[in-house]
Amino acid sequence: MADNGLSRSPVGAGSPGRGRYGEQVFRPDQGGEGDRIDLGALAYDDTTMARLRALGAGPGWTCLEVGAGTGTVARRLLAEAGVAEVLAVDRDVRFLAAHPVTGLTVLQADVTADDFAPGLFRLVHARFVLMHLPSPQRMVARLSRLLAPGGVLVVSDAVDLTTATAPRTPYTLAMRAMWQGLRDSIGTDVSQVPRHPELLREAGLEAVAAEIHVPPLLPGSPISRFWADTWERARGAMTATGLVDDARIDEAVAYLDSPRCTGLSPGMLTAWGWKPASRAG
Repeated sequence: MADNGLSRSPVGAGSPGRGRYGEQVFRPDQGGEGDRIDLGALAYDDTTMARLRALGAGPGWTCLEVGAGTGTVARRLLAEAGVAEVLAVDRDVRFLAAHPVTGLTVLQADVTADDFAPGLFRLVHARFVLMHLPSPQRMVARLSRLLAPGGVLVVSDAVDLTTATAPRTPYTLAMRAMWQGLRDSIGTDVSQVPRHPELLREAGLEAVAAEIHVPPLLPGSPISRFWADTWERARGAMTATGLVDDARIDEAVAYLDSPRCTGLSPGMLTAWGWKPASRAG
């Protein structure tokens, strides 16, 4: 197959698509989608929970979980951190509704809608949400307004480690095609994720900090299975870029399950900032 421009990273190139996550790709009604989300949770939940606990999440806290998916973080906040209440929000709540627990309230809503105003919370958490939205800056500003005085906003998104400087392997070719295909189809853009701490500061939050976690790609690991499943569900968007064909994707899936795989998974950048205790609005 010809290079087709793979000497550069496709991330951030061209105009973003107008589709939405969960519609053109990653539809909740597609069989096994909940299992795919749970594989991502197995790879990242421990890191997320460690950060939320370190920030003080615990008894008495009211929490808003944005884009809650299957609800693994929401349930762990209740069971492990002992928070008082979690409002878990998603545009499709079928996975959330399937696992009710005491203290968990499920709300089907679009957080980008102008009338989304569920109240004020000690913790607002959004993981792998902003990167799929057309204006992360606007969403950070909106979520910060949902913080009670002294509350903390925590946002996590993917950071790409498969740029043009990474070795050319079946894995890196597939990842570059995935990022470009998702940008072309639903507007996903991870190129601006390193700016998240700056967005928190611009929203008026204080004591802003950030960290990155990169889970290892090991044969049969949750993160390797997550990417293989993600490529399968995004296969049409990936091949539409012209960067890979079906054979290349199949080769990448086999490579992920091989001891020859030496790639780096996309990292998860987590940034947080606090609303001043004296400021109510």
